[in-house]
Amino acid sequence: MNKVIICMKWGTLYQSDYVNVLYNACRKNINGDFRFICLTDNSSGIDRNIETYPIPNNNCTTEMWAKGAWPKLTVFKKNLYDLEGRALFIDMDTVVWGNLNKFFETSESFIGIDTGINWKPNNKNGDFNALLGTGVFTFNLGEQSHIFESFQKDPNAAFKSCAIEQVWVQTKVSKLKYWPPSWVISFKRWLRQPIGLDIFLEPKLPPHDTGLIAFHGTPRPIALVRSTGARWDRFPHLGHGQVSWMKNYWLENGGKLI
Repeated sequence: MNKVIICMKWGTLYQSDYVNVLYNACRKNINGDFRFICLTDNSSGIDRNIETYPIPNNNCTTEMWAKGAWPKLTVFKKNLYDLEGRALFIDMDTVVWGNLNKFFETSESFIGIDTGINWKPNNKNGDFNALLGTGVFTFNLGEQSHIFESFQKDPNAAFKSCAIEQVWVQTKVSKLKYWPPSWVISFKRWLRQPIGLDIFLEPKLPPHDTGLIAFHGTPRPIALVRSTGARWDRFPHLGHGQVSWMKNYWLENGGKLI
């Protein structure tokens, strides 16, 4: 089955650097051929080896574009640019830390991140009170089209009932499964130093068996790369300055410091 990486970029929050770094990191960490797709409203500056397509029409209001990532539902569109195979969707603010082959070696209909109480090191809770996060998920292209189609019937009702798109996906998806917590780790929950120590110590180096690191909310990865001393975390956390392993990742995958 074809391996397909999909990412999305719209607006001004993420520059083309993010797409290029993600592509180069995926290229280093996937064995064999794969397609890298970026759905975007602006392809300027994106590496020519990346396939770019316009974000399909989705009937999203201005508020839906700004809150909750509702345009992301278009990846479930039937016959999405005639793409076929197993798709791994990766958010822009995600770091590729290890080999991604295992993410394609699954047959479940849909697998995402459990971002609830289970998303922490040494989780012992199983899938109790699971909360789907759509920063990273995999599915067979075309098989979950009802998620997008049901949204299209009444976008405003969907927005009012769920507020963010990942809640909508969790209520509509078929045969939902979750990654083992260590496959996609949270920067905040795994790597951020305890309050007080974060004044003196940079964030922990990710475990060697981690595949992906999710930067959800604040900080964004770029803050750890380009900061020269300013605090990038929110009080009472005091993380600050350039993080060596994050800077190395960014530069080694073609990113710029300015």
